[in-house]
Amino acid sequence: MNTITSAITIPGFVWAYRLHPGADKPERLPDDTDRATLFGGDGFLWLHLNLVDARVPTFLADVPGLNEAARTALTTHETHAMLTVDEQMLFGTLVDFQHEFGQDTRDIGWLHFALTDRMLITSRLQPLRSLDRGRMLIEKNAARFSRPLDIFELLVVEFQRSMISVVIEMSEELNSIEDFLHGNTSRDERTRLPPIRRTIVRLHRHLRTVLSLMRHAAASDDEEMPLGFEDVAGRLTSRLEAVEHDIYALQERARLLHEEIDSKLASEINRHLYILSIMTAFLLPPTLVTGFFGMNTSNLPLSGGTGGTQYAIGFIVASMLLAWWLLKRINIL
Repeated sequence: MNTITSAITIPGFVWAYRLHPGADKPERLPDDTDRATLFGGDGFLWLHLNLVDARVPTFLADVPGLNEAARTALTTHETHAMLTVDEQMLFGTLVDFQHEFGQDTRDIGWLHFALTDRMLITSRLQPLRSLDRGRMLIEKNAARFSRPLDIFELLVVEFQRSMISVVIEMSEELNSIEDFLHGNTSRDERTRLPPIRRTIVRLHRHLRTVLSLMRHAAASDDEEMPLGFEDVAGRLTSRLEAVEHDIYALQERARLLHEEIDSKLASEINRHLYILSIMTAFLLPPTLVTGFFGMNTSNLPLSGGTGGTQYAIGFIVASMLLAWWLLKRINIL
């Protein structure tokens, strides 16, 4: 058996809970907990680490019950989802939303985890929304959680709830854009829609990946997966499929709005071109008249005597009236 690294405090320590089945309150462990005590004792452990601390990989190398693949999953900086079932362990990387300075964001973060029958270890670079909410729920009612797999399910459920909140927020933003689009306002909504579409596409892509990984993990051999994971994966897949349908509908709505904005923009451009063409049609005949009388040639009509300017003005007015009549005749005006 590996020897637990001896140090005064746990590197990258954010929090650690020991939960006892049936107990209403979890036991919160300090960062100077003895390593042998940390990974031993009754109940099960939830240890959460910050990967900003460069000593975390060394610490995890001495944690009993983890294989090399699980340790790599906990310390990787890869930004793609992964879910692996091996030797009755579950480990990998899940997508989440970052949580900064007391407020939620739509920025994507990555939750790394490794789960056995005795412990759940999670790690991250940035604070994540589902982790903070999960910690509050555990402190509020620890009796709901009798195994590490229950906390894993809680974290994925909180991510799904966060997705629903983001979908509702973006739906309101699309409603606002739609109101301006169909209203009599000149406000340009083209600058607001692309960021929303990018967010929707990114979330849809990550959610599809997590769903695919969850289905593949649930199809693993029964001897490889943790006890009860198949039922948990089925419930989580159903939840994620529901929000995936909402995101897909939101993506289609954003695409239709984008097409409608483009159509409205094209109509506006065509209207401007139409006005410009009418102005050109009206000004072209007077331009020909002024150009003709502006030639420096001999024997130019009306160059001698008086009243030449008045006649030229008359020709200009007559040419504009002729242009107007022709445009009316061919139904352009």
